[in-house]
Amino acid sequence: MHVPPPMAYFLQQLVNGLVLGSIYGLIAIGYTMVYGIVGMINFAHGEIYMLGAFLALIAFVALSAIGLSSVPLTLVIVLVVAVTFTAAWGWTVERVAYRPLRNSPRLAPLISAIGVSIFLQNFVQLTQGARSKAIQPVLRGGVTLYGGGDGGFAVTISWLQIFIVVFTTVLMIGFTLLIARTSLGRAQRACSQDLKMASLLGIDVDKTISTTFVIGAALAAVAGMLVTLYYGVIDFFIGFLAGIKAFTAAVLGGIGSLPGAMLGGLLIGLIEAFWSGYAAAEYKDVAVYGILVLVLTVRPQGLLGRPMIEKV
Repeated sequence: MHVPPPMAYFLQQLVNGLVLGSIYGLIAIGYTMVYGIVGMINFAHGEIYMLGAFLALIAFVALSAIGLSSVPLTLVIVLVVAVTFTAAWGWTVERVAYRPLRNSPRLAPLISAIGVSIFLQNFVQLTQGARSKAIQPVLRGGVTLYGGGDGGFAVTISWLQIFIVVFTTVLMIGFTLLIARTSLGRAQRACSQDLKMASLLGIDVDKTISTTFVIGAALAAVAGMLVTLYYGVIDFFIGFLAGIKAFTAAVLGGIGSLPGAMLGGLLIGLIEAFWSGYAAAEYKDVAVYGILVLVLTVRPQGLLGRPMIEKV
């Protein structure tokens, strides 16, 4: 049995971890945005991501059935379909599960969100079936970065992995500019400081919060499409585990911090990849949560978060 050179194997796991972490980061942004504005955790967000994955798969199957062969056009259409319908679900969740309970005790919207999560899981299971769904690879091929000669271990990066990393990077840059330089971003920052004062200053708080849910759901839909492309297999339960890991990423990076959400996602992806590569893969989730506990013990606000200041 050939043992891969240590450096080549390390680089391959680094590539795999960055790709996986980019996807976790997109999901984590939805958690941190909602928490940053309304101070609540949207525990239905993982199922929103799952809906995005299923909508992407349905779109892929439909386009394949009509014989569309252009890969760029297929990706654009699938992205538009997944983002549009998933964003509509995100808006619905805010209107049904959060807005009526905004001034209620914190436990009420938490229970409501868990109820929506269970409902969405069962809805997809009943409409799509409990079995895993698969699609054929859409993007094939890649490039060799290192090694591979004389039967050695080759470090490869597929075109799909490049697409995922580049696409998520572009989304993060665009989203950062949206928050920093647009009126919507200013309204979101004002609402995160004080909802009542933002309302008194003329900001439409309801519209801002709804838009935040829509944006978070749209990013989750992108993550769902990318996971569908990357693994080629999804089921109705993928939202639970991915949602928990993305929430962990948001807490690890600093809940309420957008750069922290992306950093936490990358760290979670790297921890999983390296633990799977160098230790027992079945314990990778234990490693992730163990490191989270360690970080929060030393720095409770997360890596990039700020200490909470009690308003009186």
